[in-house]
Amino acid sequence: MQNNTRAVITGVGAFLPEDRLSNDELAQMVETSDEWIMTRIGIKERRIMKDRDKASAYMGTQAVNQLLEKTATSPDDIDLVICATVTPDMVFPATANIISDMAGIKNAFSFDINAGCSGFLFALTTATKYIESGMVKKAIVLGAEKMSTIVDYTDRTVCPIFGDGAAAVLLEATNEDYGIIDATLHVDGAGREWLHQKAGGSLNPPTYDTIDARWHYIYQEGQPVFKAAVSKMADISLEMMQKHNIEPDELAWLVPHQANMRIIDATARRMGINKEQVMINIHKYGNTTAATIPLLLWEWEPKLKKGDKLILSAFGAGFTWGAMYVKWGYNYQK
Repeated sequence: MQNNTRAVITGVGAFLPEDRLSNDELAQMVETSDEWIMTRIGIKERRIMKDRDKASAYMGTQAVNQLLEKTATSPDDIDLVICATVTPDMVFPATANIISDMAGIKNAFSFDINAGCSGFLFALTTATKYIESGMVKKAIVLGAEKMSTIVDYTDRTVCPIFGDGAAAVLLEATNEDYGIIDATLHVDGAGREWLHQKAGGSLNPPTYDTIDARWHYIYQEGQPVFKAAVSKMADISLEMMQKHNIEPDELAWLVPHQANMRIIDATARRMGINKEQVMINIHKYGNTTAATIPLLLWEWEPKLKKGDKLILSAFGAGFTWGAMYVKWGYNYQK
């Protein structure tokens, strides 16, 4: 018997800290400038969670609470929570477990996924399979990141890039021809050489030496990461369009991970689409890692129409990359 069940996004919620860190403020911390950052990355400011007592779980919970309220969904009706994050509150338990507790979600099983900046796509694909199997009816998938805790603000090549924030989607079962149509995910573990956080795991647990060596911060070699991101994101996005015979003028939106404007522009050019078809908010929020794609969906939600064809695309540490074809499932209502 054929299973026609699909997973469809039925709502989006988000949370952004109030504090902003501008390029001019960064220029007082390291040798950089607004012109340098805007030219090479495309970021004007980023949000920072300054409260030391509030981290990824807090921000994720605020996003989930907004999502539940907007969709008039009871926490008791949620069957699954997946949190994509590289900045968990603690090594264990999972940040998703903490969020479930803080949001009053008592009937769900929860876990985290770490796939770098591609984490939301990996988490959304995973939740989709649970729904398609019939095991889950309603799932929450979110990205939540307090990147400021692992950014070295003496490293001029890395500190302008990242910001803090969280966003969540509600995923439900449907028999309609909408929702998550297809996804392709890839990894290349050799990429860890150029983008990683060296200490904090079981190989290099925290010591005075690892702290002095600044191994608990993001390490990135810009050129190899940029080169891989441009080719991988562009290739996989185009492949998804071609696989489903989507012409450039048929695509409503490209929803790209917000790491670098040059990467986003290169991906759009390869797909043959114009800038008006690309969701961009990197200038306001920077790279919030696993939260960038759901933040875009949250911000563009009022513009999305039922049946709109979307390509979600990301590249991240690992290396990880992926693309997803989504047919939007609802029209926005206040």
